[in-house]
Formats: sequence, structure tokens, C-alpha cells
Amino acid sequence: MEPAATIRDQLVDYLSKHELSINQFAIRSGINSGTLSRIINGHQPIAMSHLELITAGMGVREDYFYSLYVDECFYHSAPTWRRLRPFIVKCAELGRMDCIELLVHNLLDNLTYVPMLFEVAEGLFQQGYWPGAALLYENVSASEKYQYSERLAMCQYRLFQIALGDDQSTNLRAATLFESYIPRLDEADQLDALKELMNVYYSLQQWNKVNELALELLRLATIRYDLYCRSKHKHMVKTGERPLCFYILYAHLMRSIVCEECGDYKAALDLVPLYTDIEWIQDESEDSKRTVAQFQEWGKANTYLYRLLGGQAEVLDDYVEYVSAREGEIFTALYNIIKSANKYNWNVDHILEQFSDYTPYRIHPTEFGEYNQQVIADQHARFLAELGVYYLQNKRNEGIGYILKSLESSSKINSESIVFKCVDLFEQYRHIAEEEEQKQYKLIIREVQDANEKKNFNIASLV
Repeated sequence: MEPAATIRDQLVDYLSKHELSINQFAIRSGINSGTLSRIINGHQPIAMSHLELITAGMGVREDYFYSLYVDECFYHSAPTWRRLRPFIVKCAELGRMDCIELLVHNLLDNLTYVPMLFEVAEGLFQQGYWPGAALLYENVSASEKYQYSERLAMCQYRLFQIALGDDQSTNLRAATLFESYIPRLDEADQLDALKELMNVYYSLQQWNKVNELALELLRLATIRYDLYCRSKHKHMVKTGERPLCFYILYAHLMRSIVCEECGDYKAALDLVPLYTDIEWIQDESEDSKRTVAQFQEWGKANTYLYRLLGGQAEVLDDYVEYVSAREGEIFTALYNIIKSANKYNWNVDHILEQFSDYTPYRIHPTEFGEYNQQVIADQHARFLAELGVYYLQNKRNEGIGYILKSLESSSKINSESIVFKCVDLFEQYRHIAEEEEQKQYKLIIREVQDANEKKNFNIASLV
């Protein structure tokens, strides 16, 4: 079929080529013959529903006319939101970002479309069509870049959420770009934004930043909770995705984790009661009760953990017994047990054998859904390195394999700190590595260098 200037031209060519009358094609496509006649003669705009029936009747792919339909919406008829909105949604569903970009470029000459485009972006975001949503958020942001608006902040929040993945350098860049917009969000949305931002810095092991954000979350959540308690219409107080008590407890939990990661296990232990004490909580909802129960479980587990990390070997059996009945906690517990074993020269072979099914990478569910993906990916890479150290310290050559697995995992998430640690460990034990393991090591290093050649990150200087 020769390209034509409009959808109508191509439809007329199709009818002529296949010797079809308007009535015959109307029956084939399911469009009313009078409507079809008006469309062909240019007396009626082509609605999105009509376009879908026309393409199906012609036997061409669903998005065959999408580029021409942009012209249809703006140049061959007056633009109407009733046609534009479903077209944007279908473009997002089918991955036609080029058409969305053309549409938005034309629409944003008129700023009255900005709130409507934002509303569509929110719908696409909730449905999981993130590339299309991101394109809309970017354009809405550009149109409001000089406005101190909540909508601009929400666009940046969504772009931050969309950007997050396994690459830690990308996550850091997304976090840095977004952080300054948090104060512009609605206060309830700030709670979730602070929590997500904190999780990014957690995965990056930036503990000062985690502590700073935890204190801000605690401050804001406490204000919101006091407002909730004083309100006569509690159902009208916006709370965020979780009950308000969650954010207060979570802030205390993250502060205790910061102390743990900094090696101050006594301070971490002292903070446990702050997220297990429930006497101050007035919310009697089921969500609140589940929240309290989960934090009390974490508090009990962490009480064992902080004592264990402090060198109290006598709590090891109790800790193992406690987490063995809680599948979502086993991997994290195993990671910390191996860290403690390496630090204090304990033999934990029997525990590794007991939980051998939990060493592969996986996302673990909790009362609040799955653990944060970035945190677990980082923790798993670190776990593999610790496991390698454990075996090597016990003069077992299989540790080399775990060092290589950690190196591969950390290179995928672009964690420079773990990559450097693995390189250092492998070089220390290179003399016991088999020939095949040395080849694998060189291959991974080459892949890391290729992936980072645009950065000032040179592994070769360590080898």
C-alpha cells in the first residue's frame, strides 16, 4: 500500500484496491455505514474507537495509523480531550512513545492541558505503564519548572520511583535529583517519599544520610500523628500508604539499624523499645494492629541480633529457633550470622546446612509486602562475599566460588564498594583458585571495566 497523507486517504485506497463499498466495509469493521461515510468525506472526526475498528477491518496492526492519528487530532479536526486521552493511554500500552511525545509537544502550548496530562500520567503509573507515565511526568515538570507547585513535586516523586532499579549509581542519581522536592509534597506523601529515599541510601550504605532522613521522618510523622489524635474527624486526616504509627516506628527502626551498621550494638539495642512500645498508639484499626505486630516481631529478632553481633554466642541457638518459623526473616538472619561467625571465628556449618535453601537471591515477603528490592540485592551481594570469607577462613576452597558470585552480583547492581572488596579477596586467595575460576574472574573484571569505562573507576589498578 502506497503511503497517503491521511488515514482517510489510505482507507479510500484500501476500499478501491479491494473493491469494497462503504456498506461492505461497514459490515466488516462494525462501524455504522453513515458514520463511516461521514468520516471518509471529512465531515466527522475519527474517534479512537473508530480507529480501532478501521484498523481491525483492514487487517493491519493496531498502531498502524498512530502517527497519522496525531495529525488527525490536531490538523484535520479540532483537538478534543475525549479523543486525546484514550489515544495517549493506548500509545502507552503499545509502547508508542514517539506518538505521545508528538501529542504532548502540541498540547503543552496550551497550559490548560497540564493538569489533565498529569491525571493521565497518574493513571498510567498505577497501571504499570511506566515509560509512558515517565514521558508525561517529564513534560509536565518542564512546563511547571518555575512553579513551586505540589504537582511538580509529585512528578519528580514519580520519576524517582520509576528510575529506581538494580543499578546503585542510577539510584543515587535519582535520589539526589528528587530530594529537594520532598518539602513541596503534601505532608502525607512526604512520609512515603522519605521512607523510599531512606531505603535507597540504606542500600548505598550511606548511614549518616539514613539517620538524617529517619530523624526527619520521625519529626514529620509525630506532627501528623498528633494532628490525627486531636482531630474529631480522624477519617479525614490523610495518612499516607501506611497507618501513621508505622512511620514513627519505622523511623526508630532505621535509627537502630544505623547504630548496628556503625558497630554500636548497645545503642541499637537501646532503641529497640522505641519501636516495640505500643502504649501511645490510639489507632485501633486492623492495619495498625498488623503494623504493631510486625514491629514487635522485628524488635524481638533484633534484640537477638544485636546481642549476637556484640559477640554473645549464647543467643545463637535462640536466634535461629526464632527466625526459623519466620520465612521472611531467614535470609537477613543468615547474613548476620555469617558476619558474626567471621568476626568471632564461630563454626556455623550446621546453620548453613539447615538454611541452604535461603542462600539464592530472592525477594522475601513480609507483613508489609516484599522487602525493598535494592536493599535485598545489595545485601545478597554482601552475603555472598561474607560466605566466601567464611569458607576461606576455614580453609575450604569453595569460598572462591562465592567470592566470584558476589563479584558478579555486585557488578550487576554497580556497587563499587562490594566490587573492590571482592577483588581484594580474590587477589589474597588467587593462589588456591583453580584455572577455570581464574578465567571466570578475568571475564567478570573485563565486563565490569566495559560497563564503567565512562567513569573514573578503574579495577585494573587493583589487580
